[in-house]
Amino acid sequence: MSGRQHARGDAWPQRVARRLGQWFRAFTTHSPSRFAIVVFASLVLVTTALLSLPIASADRTVTPLADAVFTAVSAVCVTGLTSVDMTSHWSHFGEAVIYGAVNVGGMGALTLASMLGLIISKRMGLRAKLIAAGDTNPLRAHGGAVNESQTVRLGEVGLLLRTVALSTVIIEVVVGLLIYPSMLQKFGWAAALWEAPMYAAMAFTNTGFTLNEGGIGIFADDYFFMTVIMITAFIGSVGFPVLFALSRHLVTPGRAALLRPSTWSLHVKLTLITSGLLLVGGAVSFLALEYDNPHTFGQLDVTDTIFQSFFLSTMTRSGGMTFIDPGELYGSGMVVGSMLMFVGGGSASTAGGIKVTTLAVLALAVWSEARGRQSVQAFGRRIPSDVQRVAVAVLAWGATICAVATIVIAQITHAPIAEVLFDVISAFGTVGLSTGLTEALPDHALYVMGITIFMGRVGTVTLAAAVAATSRTQHYALPVERPIVG
Repeated sequence: MSGRQHARGDAWPQRVARRLGQWFRAFTTHSPSRFAIVVFASLVLVTTALLSLPIASADRTVTPLADAVFTAVSAVCVTGLTSVDMTSHWSHFGEAVIYGAVNVGGMGALTLASMLGLIISKRMGLRAKLIAAGDTNPLRAHGGAVNESQTVRLGEVGLLLRTVALSTVIIEVVVGLLIYPSMLQKFGWAAALWEAPMYAAMAFTNTGFTLNEGGIGIFADDYFFMTVIMITAFIGSVGFPVLFALSRHLVTPGRAALLRPSTWSLHVKLTLITSGLLLVGGAVSFLALEYDNPHTFGQLDVTDTIFQSFFLSTMTRSGGMTFIDPGELYGSGMVVGSMLMFVGGGSASTAGGIKVTTLAVLALAVWSEARGRQSVQAFGRRIPSDVQRVAVAVLAWGATICAVATIVIAQITHAPIAEVLFDVISAFGTVGLSTGLTEALPDHALYVMGITIFMGRVGTVTLAAAVAATSRTQHYALPVERPIVG
């Protein structure tokens, strides 16, 4: 072979590798949505690799691939569903990996990537701001113009990243300190130092993992502990944009505005009001449906029943920790739990589901249609049609994902459809509650459940935008024809 031929032979693999690298870079950076999916998938792969190490298991053996993958997806996507016994399978190293994955996943893929870029480059350019903004408002993922009159403006993305980092650290530290005395009563001081941060992280990120023997059930008589965990889970579920919007009032001269809801943005109002209504409505529903169930509330006194109703209502939204075995709920109670899990928490929060603002926009649209209004209005503001279309799309895609996953897993396992549906919605809503079905699933059903978790955490808007990549402007209008609806 001549020298020129030899050089050409060496250059060909390099050219292929270079072109593949260019294609991958263009594919991932062209759209924040695609970048989010790649980052989440990369986090899952890294976590899977770490959990597959012999040092990650308590008996120093290699964890089966299906269990390692599923646990990694459940941790990165802050879900809490398990396929192994979390109290005995993992070593301290494995638990530390899960703790890190939960905190990283709770902050969000694009937020994390932007933080790393800011730390490395000491500055945040326009592209980095656009990428980070994709975590705060999925409408930006379409690539088109976005009205900046919203909770987080593009110029405030840097402040939002600081809010995310500081709120995560401060809230988890404060919660860890508050629950440490309760931990100290149940464990030794050293074990309490390990368990307190774990519970604080699992509560704030709305992840249902409990890594101690007996789980959260050992604190059933500790109302202070349960109240702290419940409030922390609720704070995590409202979303970082809401925390950011409220925190801005604390650093302004008019701090009293924080206590005046009239000064809040529409997103903050819809998130907090809808979350509060779901919390109370869920608690009342569980109280009415389960008060005579001997396996849930039937053996409790009035105070315990009311408290556990609110606790269960909070945790079915996305928290995933409960003293009640979901498999023991009546069919009616299981349906209510499934509905709460499907809705989930606030946008850009650690919770999953279709989001409370999606439900609020759809409810307002139905109310406006019933009243004969030409536009959807709330609190003196008009909600544009593009937001309404996204809300309908999120609902349709979420229902489709849950339906397909339920059919596939039910066909694989032939398990009761109510249990399959409950666990699938729990996976999509990244809740972590289970009737006991998930831990007994065969490997191929676990992969289906893992994909459902991934889709639920990434979000249906992000998935759709990743496929479309960009918005397309249509310079013409087709003739109008109205089909019969309803």
